[in-house]
Amino acid sequence: MHYTFVMGSRLRQIELNVEHRFIMKMKFVIIMVFIVSNTGLFAQIPAITPDVAQTKNKVEAAQNYQLFKTENIWTFIKLDTRNGKMWQVQYSVGKENRIESVLNSVALSSGIQELAGRFTLYPTENIFNFILLDQINGSVYQVQWSIKEENRGVIPIN
Repeated sequence: MHYTFVMGSRLRQIELNVEHRFIMKMKFVIIMVFIVSNTGLFAQIPAITPDVAQTKNKVEAAQNYQLFKTENIWTFIKLDTRNGKMWQVQYSVGKENRIESVLNSVALSSGIQELAGRFTLYPTENIFNFILLDQINGSVYQVQWSIKEENRGVIPIN
């Protein structure tokens, strides 16, 4: 009897070892399937290429200009936010009154100092005047738009 008990115990140990190995193999297979399936997903993530970089630059370039509404329903001020150049933009239902006139053709910043969003406009109580702010160095300018060219201008405020 004693021999059978030892033998039975030994058989039970062998059965447990076989079950344990089977479970370990199944865990290994499941982990490998998980790793292999996720490797394919990571392989599909595109790297940053020059095309993506060019697209990003195009989006940033779109922010280089802004239109600012005036109290005149037909007139906007177009601002190059990098250098402070401005144009008065007039639209119309008729063809004859559509114009874009220069308000400021002088760059107030240049080279590496030209950053998108550097300049912005603030309206004043006078519908023909705005304040141009250099958001980097704090310089301010009075901007006056007009239908008459002699009344247009940009004046530094000291």
